[in-house]
Amino acid sequence: MKASARLLIPMIAAVLLAGGVLGYAWWELNLTQETLRQRVQSLIGHEDEKATGSGVSLGTEAFDSSDVVLVRLRQGDLLALQGDWAGAEKEYQVSYDAGGGVPALRKLASSQIQRREIDKVKISIQELRRLGVKGEDLLLLETIVALRTGELLRAEQMLAAAQDSPQKHYGQSLLSIIRGKHDDAQKELRATQAGWDPTLRSYARALQAAYDEFALFPESKPIHLTALLGRALAQVQECELALPLLAQVVTEQDDYRDAWTVQGYCELTTERVPEALSSFERAYAIDPEKPEIQYFLGRTYIALAQWKNAATFLQYALVNGFDPEKEVRSRLAVAAEKSDDIALALEQYRALIAEPDADITVFTRAVTLAIQSDKKEDAYQLASTAARKWPDMAKAQELLGWSAAETGRDGEARAALEKALKIDPNLKSARDRLNKL
Repeated sequence: MKASARLLIPMIAAVLLAGGVLGYAWWELNLTQETLRQRVQSLIGHEDEKATGSGVSLGTEAFDSSDVVLVRLRQGDLLALQGDWAGAEKEYQVSYDAGGGVPALRKLASSQIQRREIDKVKISIQELRRLGVKGEDLLLLETIVALRTGELLRAEQMLAAAQDSPQKHYGQSLLSIIRGKHDDAQKELRATQAGWDPTLRSYARALQAAYDEFALFPESKPIHLTALLGRALAQVQECELALPLLAQVVTEQDDYRDAWTVQGYCELTTERVPEALSSFERAYAIDPEKPEIQYFLGRTYIALAQWKNAATFLQYALVNGFDPEKEVRSRLAVAAEKSDDIALALEQYRALIAEPDADITVFTRAVTLAIQSDKKEDAYQLASTAARKWPDMAKAQELLGWSAAETGRDGEARAALEKALKIDPNLKSARDRLNKL
């Protein structure tokens, strides 16, 4: 059974286009000021370089703790939207350690829940209680932990004893969905949507949409509602609750392509990678032309460090029109680089650089790869583009100076590195390169 595209597309859109709202999010980052934007991009670039070993230092002593908190929260949010909860947890932990306080700790607890780190979650909840977080927020965290660990009676008792709040109604809606009490679930979802919490209102709408879609097709079997609810739970970052529902669907209907795909997504984001591979392979056998399936197969092979397989399926997804193209190209560049297909990797970086919203991180990776693979003239051309785009960004000038030095343009290299240091005197790597000249 190839279900309507309405089953799969909303989940893909929520995950890849940031259509959903992050759990427990409260801080919307404001990056409109050019100075902060450049500092954010530079700090992110520095961390990326440390991870890839490019040896380009940006002088983190120039950044104060508030920058680190802001950058790390933003990075964590982006990783969470992509389903990379391990990466998100690391970012939130650094943000909290840098003084992020309750906002960072709440997001850290959310990522720990996604990764099934129950002992860590309980410690985070204790710390949140110590910091004076509202009781209704702690209620929801503790309820979700109970639901994730199968303690349904405990969840019911906590919710019954709690004062009225959107968190209480949302927790009761999840409990009712798990128990198959759909009338009760919809009643609680309506109450949640009428509440004051914007995140939970968004989540409640997504879950109610599953019921509304099912109601449009009176002839549909109950299995279709189960599949729709599984998709909706994945959309609101409750994959752990979605998986049992999706297992019911594929057990009853083995050729339900979209149920296999959503199940694979949930297995991948909850770090059940071998299981995810099996689910996506089953979906691919049913429909080998679906670009979303090809994309997620590529992501799964990346998680397994099978770089050539990853590059193959990501190329399939790109050819078949996967949207957003930027997302698949970013991952394809990494897979190609890891599989030593430098030409393919640089092709992706050039395409990414051509995007209007390309940031300094993409240029940094492209220039670094080109230099390391002895394509130094390409590196110089890329760095020149970055310097023209951001003439007052120290990082862009450093890239130009580095690539100019590598191609024998010592005078231009010296001028660019001196300009980088004038913009940011703490840029140690630029100073080191200038000293070598």
